[in-house]
Amino acid sequence: MANVTVIGAQWGDEGKGKIVDWLSERADVVARFQGGHNAGHTLVVGDKVYKLSLLPSGIVRGTLSVIGNGVVLDPWHFRDEVAKLKGQGVDITPDNLQIAETCPLILPFHRDLDGLREDASGAGKIGTTRRGIGPAYEDKVGRRAIRVCDLAHLDDLGPQLDRLTAHHDALRAGFNEAPIDRAALMAELTEIADFILPFVKPVWLTLNKAKSEGKRILFEGAQGTLLDIDHGTYPFVTSSNTVAGTAASGTGLGPSGAGFVLGIVKAYTTRVGSGPFPSEQENDIGQRLGERGHEFGTVTGRKRRCGWFDAVLVRQSVAVSGVTGIALTKLDVLDGFEELQICTGYRIGDRTFDYLPAHAQDQARAEPIYERIGGWSETTAGARSWADLPAQAIKYIRRIEELIGCLVTLVSTSPERDDTILVRDPFAD
Repeated sequence: MANVTVIGAQWGDEGKGKIVDWLSERADVVARFQGGHNAGHTLVVGDKVYKLSLLPSGIVRGTLSVIGNGVVLDPWHFRDEVAKLKGQGVDITPDNLQIAETCPLILPFHRDLDGLREDASGAGKIGTTRRGIGPAYEDKVGRRAIRVCDLAHLDDLGPQLDRLTAHHDALRAGFNEAPIDRAALMAELTEIADFILPFVKPVWLTLNKAKSEGKRILFEGAQGTLLDIDHGTYPFVTSSNTVAGTAASGTGLGPSGAGFVLGIVKAYTTRVGSGPFPSEQENDIGQRLGERGHEFGTVTGRKRRCGWFDAVLVRQSVAVSGVTGIALTKLDVLDGFEELQICTGYRIGDRTFDYLPAHAQDQARAEPIYERIGGWSETTAGARSWADLPAQAIKYIRRIEELIGCLVTLVSTSPERDDTILVRDPFAD
């Protein structure tokens, strides 16, 4: 049976949490492979709502959950999120949750730097969540990060702290901030180490063993392909690779383990924060989509920008992530629209494009070319089979398939996990 890699195929917030939760009941292991606690996944299970930002969604179902080496980990947030979920009755122990030894840590001064930079950027703000994600990844690449495994060897941390503080103290001085208090930092690390270390494992061994035993592994991505540091709308992106290929490097399983790549796509388009958004509707339509879709960020609470479905961008995501099938979410939000529009290309000056050019100014100037399609008056909310969908809704789905060059595998028609139409079983491929 195939493994499944779940990624967002837009700018994040596509509803990955529900889909991963729906799939995790059939998986043996769920693994996060990139990002940090800037990700927001909402799970609705019966009358309970779980809001996750760092922990893999499988933990709610008791599935073995793994935080891979590609994730940057805030240990204090980890402790708080574990406590919150335990308060909701979720059992979390080192038996069902593992953290990779080599995860870089997000430290208090990373959060400070994130906010200081954003506040000083003026018109150059990129909409960071101010949680220290970017600065932590910078330290990882700069080979000065403190990693999870260092918590077991704090007495040997001196040389690494020298490298780390030499870099950050210079940055802090530029913002008129005091140098890092090394004694206070060591005290904080010593205090948190006892909580973190029981969860720490060589997760690459765990995953390779699971693969050799024929177990089903579900890889859970965060954010979306259009926020990828290489393939997204740079510089308005996250600090990690969000494409499906990162499932290999971010867990240590290897590229052959990714399996079926399921791209999650809203039936319309949203974006949080700054950056280009060609099909954005800054009008009553955008307001209606936002209100009906409850479009507020799980992590930040920020209102999401809303617009028509952009087939060009999703087609690009399908290509760069090697998407095998699409899970289309929030179809019910479009109920009642007399007419829908789909972006099929862009006009920039006197040229037309069937892809979004890489340069930020070209992206900002891109004007959408729309195709109009009739809407439907009937409800799709709660539909669990094709027979429950209006004919015009099916026509809309089929046209999306044609434009993005990828077939729909699942259709989600409400936040409830069982309100899902299964077209093709990802685990069976």
